[in-house]
Order: sequence, then C-alpha cells, then structure tokens
Amino acid sequence: MAYFQVNPSRSFNVIEYLVKKGYNRTEQMLRQESQNLDKEGKPITERVEDLGTAKYSKAFRLLTGWVEQNLDVYKYELRRLLWPMFVYSYLQLIVDGFSGDGENFFQEFSPPFEKIHQDELQIFQTIKLPQHVLENATAQLYRNNKYRLPLNTHVYFNLITFLETNSKAGGTVILGLLETFCSITATTRGPIDQFSFEAIIKQSVGSDDNVADLQEGIPGAFTGITNRDIMNNNVILRLGMMPLEPDLANDVRAELEDEDMKQPPEPGQSSYVEFFDQNIKREDSADAPNRNEIPLPPSRARDVVMEVQKIKENRDRFKIESRTGGIGPAVSICMFTFHNTLDTITSIEFSDDNNLVAVGTEESYIRVWHLHGGILESALQSGPNDPPPSSSRRLIGHSASVYSVSFSPSIAGPEGADDTVASTAPKLLLSCSSDKTIRLWSLETWTCLVVYKGHEGPVWNVRWSPFGHYFATCGWDKTVRVWGQDHISYLRMMIGHDSSVSQIAWHPNGAYVFSSSDQVDKSVRMWSFVTGDCVRVFTGHTDFISAVECSPSGKILASGDGAGNIILWDLAKGTMIKRCKGHGKGGIWSLSFSVESNVLVSGGADGTVRLWDVELPSDPFKDGEVIGTAGATDATRINGQASGQPAAAAGGGKKKGKDTTITPDQISAFPTKKSPVYKVKFTRMNLIMAGGCYLP
Repeated sequence: MAYFQVNPSRSFNVIEYLVKKGYNRTEQMLRQESQNLDKEGKPITERVEDLGTAKYSKAFRLLTGWVEQNLDVYKYELRRLLWPMFVYSYLQLIVDGFSGDGENFFQEFSPPFEKIHQDELQIFQTIKLPQHVLENATAQLYRNNKYRLPLNTHVYFNLITFLETNSKAGGTVILGLLETFCSITATTRGPIDQFSFEAIIKQSVGSDDNVADLQEGIPGAFTGITNRDIMNNNVILRLGMMPLEPDLANDVRAELEDEDMKQPPEPGQSSYVEFFDQNIKREDSADAPNRNEIPLPPSRARDVVMEVQKIKENRDRFKIESRTGGIGPAVSICMFTFHNTLDTITSIEFSDDNNLVAVGTEESYIRVWHLHGGILESALQSGPNDPPPSSSRRLIGHSASVYSVSFSPSIAGPEGADDTVASTAPKLLLSCSSDKTIRLWSLETWTCLVVYKGHEGPVWNVRWSPFGHYFATCGWDKTVRVWGQDHISYLRMMIGHDSSVSQIAWHPNGAYVFSSSDQVDKSVRMWSFVTGDCVRVFTGHTDFISAVECSPSGKILASGDGAGNIILWDLAKGTMIKRCKGHGKGGIWSLSFSVESNVLVSGGADGTVRLWDVELPSDPFKDGEVIGTAGATDATRINGQASGQPAAAAGGGKKKGKDTTITPDQISAFPTKKSPVYKVKFTRMNLIMAGGCYLP
C-alpha cells in the first residue's frame, strides 16, 4: 500500500470548499479522518493487527518481555509458551506468502532457542515457501496437531488477563495463535514447581486417566526441555576434594612424622608423610570447593586422629590399580546374614569403623549390634532394674516404620591406643521414619537427643555428609532437605522431582547432594549444597531407582533400578557412561565403589553380590551373554550349574523363566541361598561388607 504526502494548505482549501457548498457531513468526516494521519499523511494505527506482517514480531516481543519480567515462581512455567508461539508465528508468515518477513522474524527471534531446538531450527530454516510447509513432515506435524500446554491455574489466569489487557498491543495476536494451534490445560497442582520440566501427570490411585491430555507438546515432535536445570546441565562443577584446614593439616603432618619415626616404611614403600603430601597436592586443586562456603565446626583432637588413621589405611590398603578385564580381583566379601527377622527389617547400615551394624524395622525400633561380640556400654549409670549391657541395643522412639539409618563418620582407632587418645568410634546415629520425623541418637548414652520435623510425609532416607555435622533427607513430599545437627529446622530444601524421592547420596567433597525419584519421575538430580540449585539431571532409567552412590574420586555416579540395571554417569559432562546388566528384577538395593573408584559392588533382591569393572568400556556391538534363569532368583546358577555352562532344557511342560542379560563388564557374582542383599560396602581397606536377611 502506497501513501502520499498531504499538503496541509490543500486540505484547508478542500474543507473551505465543502463548507461553502453545504457539504457539512462530508466536511465532518474529512476532519475526523484527518486527525488519524501523521505528519507525512500516513494513517495512525491503533491496533497491532493493522500493522500487517509486523504484528507477529510486535506480539512476540510483547509476550517475551512480559515472561522475562514476571515473578520467578511463574517465569519458568511461562517460558513454555515461547517455543510454540515462535514456531506458529513463523509458519503462518510462510503460509501467507511473506517469505521475506518470515526470514526476518526467524533471524531476530531464533537465537534463544538454538541451544535446545537446534535440529528443529535447521529444518524450519529450509522452509521458505507455502509449498515447503505442505511438503515438510515436521511442519505438518505442528500444523495438523494442537500443541498441548499444561499450565498452573494461577499462571493461566495471569496470562489471559495480560493478553486481554494488552489486546491492541499484540495480545489478540497471541490469543489467536493459542486458540488456533494450542490446547491449554489448566492444572490444579498445589505449590507451583518452578523446576518441573516434564509433562505434568495427573496421578490417581490405580488410574492413568487423561494422562496424555496433561503432557506437554505434540506426540512425535521434540518440544525441548524448558527446565532451567536441564538447560544448565553443563554448569561447571567443583568436583575436587575439600582441602584440610591449615592448622589441622599441620597437626596431622606432625603426628605422621612421629609415626614414621616409630615405624619406618619398608623398602620401596612411601612414608606416611610422603603419602600425606601427595594427597594434599591432589586436594589443592582449582575445582575444589571453598571451605568458607560450607562452614564446619573447628577441628578437635579426634579429627587429627581420624585423619592420621585415614592416611595409614589408605597407604596400607589392598590396592586395585589396573583394569580387571573381566578377571575377578582378589577381593574378599564378608556377608552378615540376619535370621528370624520375619521380613520386618527395612534397612541395614555398617559403621565406618567396621565395628557396628544397625537395622531399621517395620516395628518402629532400631537395633544396633557389635559385629565382634563386644559389649555396648553406656555412659549413663544403669538403674537397678536395667538389664546388664550386651552386644546389642534397641533404640525406641519412632511411632512408625523406620526406613533408614546412618552412622556418623568414624574410623578404626590406632592399635594399642589408651584412654588418652581420642576415640574415633561413631558417636551419633540418624534414623528416619514414616512418622515424618528424623531422630538423632547418642551411641554413648543410647538415648534420643533431637527430633527433627519438617517433612510433610514419610521420610524414606537419611545420610550423613562425609564430614559429619550436616545430613540430608528425602521423602514422600517430593523434597530433599539438608540439615545441620545444631539447627532444629532444615537449612536447604531442594524441590524439583515430580514424585516421591526415595534415595539420596553425598558427593565425597560434601558440596553436592544426589537424589533419585521413583514411580513417574525416574530421574537422578544433583544439587548444590551451597546454593540449593539443581546443577545436573540424569535421565535414562525405565524403572524405579533403588540405589544411588558417588565414587570416592568424585567423578562418577552410579544408580541402580528395579529392573536390575546399573547406569554409570559422568558428572562433569552430565552424560551416561554405560549401562551394566546382570541382576535379576526386584531392585538393586545398594551400591559401593572401591577406594580407587575402578570397581563397583552391588547387591539386590535377587540374592547376589556382584562386582563390576568401572573402567571397562561397554562394547556397543555386544549386549552381553544371555542367561536363562528358569525362574530362579539367582541368575548366576541354573539348576546347580555355573553360569558359563548351558542349562538343560526344561522338561515336563514347565514354564520357562525370563532370560537375564549379563554385560561383559561384570567381573564376578557371589550368590546367596535365599538372602536378599540389603547393603554392600567397600571399606577403606577395600574389603567388601554385605548384609542381608534370610527369607526361607
């Protein structure tokens, strides 16, 4: 449309002529229309729709600006709107025949989507003509299906109110695109989850009704992940070890010098001081967390003794230094089996000094045993009616099932130590229960010291941090919380999982917490203890995640699921390393790495303890050996035969059991008779401790 410059004097002459001739109505109309012209005589538009093809650009700027200026609690959910609005605006310009305007729109607004939708943008960039839209499969997928957008009710009403209020500035354009190409479903979730990235799934007991209606996007089209956590899956992490306090390091070095004088190293063996200096050099790395960011109590004499003992055990441990190549290392496994439990034990935990074992029960109490039969004395004076101390203690306080217990950090004390040497035995025990509480117990008085409350449902797991003082919990309320033992309330609450959080683990430097969710979510998340932000999300499991463990090197994470799969993750890259198969179904209940982080041990419901070669790369062309279990829970034995021998054909019309695949990186498997393995643990000397319950 062409516009001509208007001469003001000529307009005045025309109006004067109309007045003389008596054309009053025409004169009024001319005056009214002249008011809507600018200085150049172009009509002044009041609605963005009158701008032609520029309406899409102005409307998209309006929506983007409002989303980015919104409250943080709404922002990450509103950003879901930007991608479909961009796609449909661009395709509409091409369909209407405005290729040039479409290209300008694409160049201006596509950069923010390049990181997530790079493949789709490359496809859309080749669409220049209306015929291309008809021929392109991706474009037709978007044009022929409505883009599903589940939004919280509060967010939905705020969006509609804003668009209607700014209808002339571009709101009607966005409303038109939403009505034509999108299907918005208002959900009534409780608290708005600003970190949720997957489709919002309506959970009901025994029902999956309308699940598809509450998922985001279009089936068959990659809609991208609008979650800030996933977008930041390449955030730089500090995976180095926490450095020692300077004063503590000097005290430890002085003690080690005395030990070297008393016990000189053997020929070819490093002294304690040399070994300590090597560790200090490794810890003083650029990617180590700052001690000021994670305040810890001042070091005491006990800390000096513990650090000295760590150096001793680390130097004198059984070393697994090279690839095993599928040949089992000469590791030893000490299995503790609990009898007559009536299947009431829910968890088993060994102390770091290898002297105590604690179990949580469905009968709401905790029982602690001395593994070597020693007497568990109490610092309190016993009463006349109290039974004499024995090798076990029962802790009563919870009002419902106890699901997890955790010993405070400890280590075996020096040999021949007298009372003048600070004790390195565990002092405290944590427990969590379905009564919504966490309890802190004294292992010196065998009494409850503190009851922590904050979770809004059963608490499934609790774990001490590597340095004590802090501990993490997770529960039914989909949250992960970090506590300090000197604070009655939690210090951090991490929200992001879409279902109940059942497993947690700490990074060895104490700066990160790992959590896993079951049922719908099936993801593992890595949280920064300092900021409370989610810095990694790992997805790939197809069954509920039953165990999570981080390697002592701080570089690898292992997670096991109910289908018997173990996935190893690269923390720095945020990617999967490989998948290990060998366990039967029912759940892998415990994982543990060797000191060198090159061997992984696992135990689970199939009643086996298995060793895995972490360094052996998985062969993409070999899925592993298929072993027929013939219905037995132990996948390593078939009717009394070894797993490497073929099993005899099942006769008599018996139903054949489902086969189990074993990947080549399995080193060895140790079966039990009928004892599911609840706990496996590598000690600092690379001895494996395992615990299970005999269930005849």
